[in-house]
Amino acid sequence: MIEHLFSGTGPVVLAVLWLLIGCSASAWGITFYKLAQIRRARKQSERFVEVFWDSNSLSNINTASLEFKQSPVAQVFRAGYQELVRLTRGKRGERGERDDESEIELGGSANVERAMRRATNQEVTKLEKALTFLATIASTAPFIGLFGTVWGIMNAFRGLSTAQSSSIQAVAPGISEALIATAVGLAAAIPAVVAFNHFNREVRVLHADMDNFSSEFLNIAERHFLK
Repeated sequence: MIEHLFSGTGPVVLAVLWLLIGCSASAWGITFYKLAQIRRARKQSERFVEVFWDSNSLSNINTASLEFKQSPVAQVFRAGYQELVRLTRGKRGERGERDDESEIELGGSANVERAMRRATNQEVTKLEKALTFLATIASTAPFIGLFGTVWGIMNAFRGLSTAQSSSIQAVAPGISEALIATAVGLAAAIPAVVAFNHFNREVRVLHADMDNFSSEFLNIAERHFLK
């Protein structure tokens, strides 16, 4: 049945079908890739947070963070820790030269916050990679399929003028073959919509985790290092 529908379509509708099949295959490939990526990011972030709260040394935590390369929270920590190390080293060198300690504390806290915010934005960008393509497939595939259907129906009615019979049976095969373009378009779009909404929510959750961790780390840095 399916082979008959494909074999009876015109070149334009056939091109539309192959385009939609390619979009669907790409969407499924992205879906499986993002599932694995976000699962690793979530699990490694949970493990890193446990390490963070179980350890009393930021240096040891920094060393342990090298094992969690897929964790966005770990990368945010590393950015904040590296900035904190630079600030504390500079603070020791400037302590004898500067009298305004509150200015050092305020500037240091802002620097660490900016470093962690920058790392957060970078990690969110990584997590959102390819989601735009999923959204594009979800929004355009039905219209591409509809274009193929309309084109196929136009050809079917055009062929009616040369047919010996003017009944619906003369155009029914062409119309049924054209309608498959809409079906394929929906088949490509619906999974892409579901996947995009799921991954968009997962990215928002991880983004919130990074923001919460940044606040906790900044509080610790202000209490113990940026005095």
